[in-house]
Amino acid sequence: MKSIIVLGAGPAGAAVALGLRRLGYPVTLMSEWRRFAALEGVSVRVLEALRGARLHRALADAALPSQRQVSWNGQQHAQNIEYLLDRPGFDRGLREDLRLAGVELIEARVLAVRTSATGHLIELEGREALAADFLVEARGRQAPALGKGLRGPETVSLLNRWQGTPGHTASAVESLEEGWVWMARRADGQCYWQWTVDVASAGLPGKAQLLEHCRLRREASALARGFFAGAPEVDLQLHARSSTAILSPQVCGDNWIRVGDAAMAVDPLSGNGIFQSLSSALQAPTVINTLLRKPERAALAQRFHQQRVEQLFLRFARIGRDFYADEQRWLDQPFWQARRNWPDGQVAHAEADFSAMKIERAPVLKDGFVDEAEVVITPDQPLGIWHVQGVELAPLVRRLQVEPAGQVLAGLSVEQARVVRGWLLAQGFTP
Repeated sequence: MKSIIVLGAGPAGAAVALGLRRLGYPVTLMSEWRRFAALEGVSVRVLEALRGARLHRALADAALPSQRQVSWNGQQHAQNIEYLLDRPGFDRGLREDLRLAGVELIEARVLAVRTSATGHLIELEGREALAADFLVEARGRQAPALGKGLRGPETVSLLNRWQGTPGHTASAVESLEEGWVWMARRADGQCYWQWTVDVASAGLPGKAQLLEHCRLRREASALARGFFAGAPEVDLQLHARSSTAILSPQVCGDNWIRVGDAAMAVDPLSGNGIFQSLSSALQAPTVINTLLRKPERAALAQRFHQQRVEQLFLRFARIGRDFYADEQRWLDQPFWQARRNWPDGQVAHAEADFSAMKIERAPVLKDGFVDEAEVVITPDQPLGIWHVQGVELAPLVRRLQVEPAGQVLAGLSVEQARVVRGWLLAQGFTP
């Protein structure tokens, strides 16, 4: 059995490790654990994706429901409930999920990775080097770059954290002239204020003055003053981190794969970071299984992963672009100018057009491997859709071009016919 090492124990690395264990592979995971407390806002969809990845213990005590306030383009409203994910508690649960699945965990700093056609040698601080046949790179933005990929406007997020007065859980988002802010507070009084700005135009002071600079900006916001109720900021800390959108130029080889932020890291406004990390990670075990057990399909497996990572990145980037374009008050400010038209002018979600559908052969996931099959290409799904409710769509769409819909759907079960009919109508099909 091939040896597999996963670098990075975030949601992406953990999801790949658990998926590989379900396929019977022995897996070793190496990571440096998070060194500072963090809080993240996630949606119900993210929680469902985490459960789908079987990260049950990670979720057990980590998510706190919160009504989110939004102040954008001069308008204020309450959006849907978001959940505040306590990352230290979440990370402890991740380790327990991995341990129970039989994943070997090594806490160590990776000094270097030496890769060849025959395998990988991972050099560790204070430990002997380890060899692996296959490597999963899941160290997020800390993963070494593989060359010049696609990059968005250079962006930095300044996270302020402090101890405030205990109260109720809440979160908020606010657009400002120089960028935007996400803020949150927990019932125990832990407070978070993260300001995302443009690196080139923000005019930030030196490190020693950054905390005071952030505090003054916070005090200038009526929303922030009301949100934190003017309570004293005890043990105020600052963490600066890049939040530039980055797409790696290559995300898969014959004996390695990149997942999560190591493959693509999106702007924090584009969509939840955990969701996009899982989106690229959940398909990875099947891709790896194909590379190791069916090497004759290596090119197909690599194309499948590369195309889907690229498509996910562009979709998230366009969603973020549209959010930025909604803010109309500061059209001439560098932060908003640089982001309202990036990455391109294509719509995030194309309108349905049944007449524009095409049928092509493309890589798909089938019986634990990457295979090739006929898929239906739609304006909103350029990589194609293979089946819905277990029904292959290409033969069905072909028949619909020459046969009545009732006749085509007659051989399906009641539930299949209901779901397929709904999909067809959503694609602009007129019976």
